[in-house]
Amino acid sequence: MLTTAMRAALGLLHYSGASVLFRPFLGGLGAIFMLHHVLPGGGRQPGFAPNYGLEMTPEFLDQVIALVKRRGMDLVSIDEAVERIENPSRSTRRFAVFTLDDGYRDNRDHALPVFKAHDCPFTIFVAPAITDGTCELWWRGLEQIIAGNTKVELEVGGRTLSFATASDAEKWRAWQTLYRPLRNMDQLEQRHWIRQACTRYGIDLAAYCRSVAMTWDELRTIVREPLCTIGAHTVHHYAVARLTEAEARAELVQSADRIEAELGHRPRYFAYPYGDVASAGPRDFRLAADAGYRAAVTTRKGLIFADHARHLTALPRASLSGKIQELPFVSALIGGLPFGLLNRFRKLNVG
Repeated sequence: MLTTAMRAALGLLHYSGASVLFRPFLGGLGAIFMLHHVLPGGGRQPGFAPNYGLEMTPEFLDQVIALVKRRGMDLVSIDEAVERIENPSRSTRRFAVFTLDDGYRDNRDHALPVFKAHDCPFTIFVAPAITDGTCELWWRGLEQIIAGNTKVELEVGGRTLSFATASDAEKWRAWQTLYRPLRNMDQLEQRHWIRQACTRYGIDLAAYCRSVAMTWDELRTIVREPLCTIGAHTVHHYAVARLTEAEARAELVQSADRIEAELGHRPRYFAYPYGDVASAGPRDFRLAADAGYRAAVTTRKGLIFADHARHLTALPRASLSGKIQELPFVSALIGGLPFGLLNRFRKLNVG
């Protein structure tokens, strides 16, 4: 979660004027923003809501787009952004790209009207298993297990762990104990584990996936929007770095194959699920290029610089979520100084 110290640091960078002062040096060519869910009240739920960081409100999305426009940034498609990365002389103005991962129905219902109101291009990265309604969204399954019970007993790493989960504080403790081991599991083992756990606690994972994901017919409708670009996101939402090279290559290629078969256009852009250093690395950046993607985005934190022209399948993003639904924080981020400090003033983080 965004700690009090982190909030104070971002606020200081904004209100001190430091983010504006360093923008010419650290602002780069622009920003690629990452979103997941856009929902009324998203990210602002009280109590136990461990996935609130994946959500934001339509009102805040509207405010962010208005902010980047006031900062003189161009709202561009991912195509145009890559053109500018490859040819920085194409424009002297910074750009902003908006991307959404996974393909949830709320993207159509709540994000699309905001994008249309601003004439703002956007990209949705689609994982076919999510669209099929068959993907184990394990982070939501784990949340439902803990949220819906006053006691939870689960086996992890050969040990049986028992948790009292009656209060919000107890639920948070259980989540904090279980989330990271589950996140770091072998991908096939992880999915088997969550299926077994959800079956034990009466949770229908497939029904949940179907309830939140856009169908192929809904994607066929939204892709007709001139502002929309569809990208790929593996087939099964696996962390590709945790797969063998053959498995990772299959996820990259088969995702594009399926999207092309369903929507009639082969995606040129890719987003790595989870996208952090442990989930996508240099091998995977090479595989994405080999699979024919023009560019690919990670969740490594940063802005875009001209040097990224040599690393188009390892582009960083700036996350928008329930954690930072305050404009001063976003203003500080797009100035580049927080990312400069985080990355020790390296423009590239591609290793």
